[in-house]
Amino acid sequence: MGVSMRDVAAAASVSVGTVSNVLNAPDKVSPATVARVQAAIENLGFVRNDAARQLRAGRSRCVGLVVLDVGNPFFTDIARAAERAGGEHDLTVLLGTSDEDVTRETAYIDAFDEQRVFGLMVSPIGDDLERLDALRRRGMPIVLVDRDASGSPFDSVAVDDIAGGHLAAGHLCGLGHRRIAYVGGPPALRQVADRRRGAEDAIAAVPDATLEVIETPSLSVLAGREVGDRLQRRRPTDRPDAVFCANDLVAMGVLQSFTMLGGTVRVPDDIALIGYDDIDFARSAVVPLSSIRQPTRRIGSTAVELLVAAAADSPQRHTPNNPVFQPELVARASTLGAP
Repeated sequence: MGVSMRDVAAAASVSVGTVSNVLNAPDKVSPATVARVQAAIENLGFVRNDAARQLRAGRSRCVGLVVLDVGNPFFTDIARAAERAGGEHDLTVLLGTSDEDVTRETAYIDAFDEQRVFGLMVSPIGDDLERLDALRRRGMPIVLVDRDASGSPFDSVAVDDIAGGHLAAGHLCGLGHRRIAYVGGPPALRQVADRRRGAEDAIAAVPDATLEVIETPSLSVLAGREVGDRLQRRRPTDRPDAVFCANDLVAMGVLQSFTMLGGTVRVPDDIALIGYDDIDFARSAVVPLSSIRQPTRRIGSTAVELLVAAAADSPQRHTPNNPVFQPELVARASTLGAP
């Protein structure tokens, strides 16, 4: 049987209440008593029972973070930033990936709810937020990540993806490209739809420019490689002269297809290529990849700050906060050519 708080109290010659104060509110205890209790904890090997404490408090010090794809460095960077920010508030971030699957997303949300987490940060797949709204009304702090929820009862942190899509397509048009393809999917993802909308707005401003939409089942390297293979099988006159991918993983797949042994397309001489997110791999690709940069660290840390602020309010009194950051164009050799 493990060492209990009662054992620590006996060893330190204090009450159980004093041990509890040392663990949870040490400022209420004299420094000498704190030192004596901490010495007893160390000597006995006492480990705090957070599960029991969580049941008494009704909420743990853990935060659930559900992202679309933990294999995407964009979400990995957000998670790392959230972990650092959470540590400043004595919060531990638990990470789950939905893999763009609604069933998995729901399972993670339910599991975190059963664990009575401090709050939830979710990058939702679709627009059905009923389950999250039920948790919010019940008092669970909720922050939507990489999703602008302005006008809703949710806190959120996002990047203006319409502006980002406009930047990418506008960059390609500005370089003289007119047959542009937008590659990404599934289209139900808000990020995919918004980036496409921004590209369409930019293309509409150029009279002789056209936009071909090529949907993919996922935002993965493999999906991009399959698109690249299909484009190479077209006649050169039937190909786009530039490709805008909904994220860098898809763009990396397209680039791999073009540059692998037997590839017939040169980047950017035959087809210019731009991605989205500016992950670390983008700048180190065989042809450095142009991309639209998102402030991942600010997204992760801001999500935690919003969650902590929401936890301090009641659901009825809380006013949602919905910061939207602006993306940035990073132009490299895949659109500009060799320096």
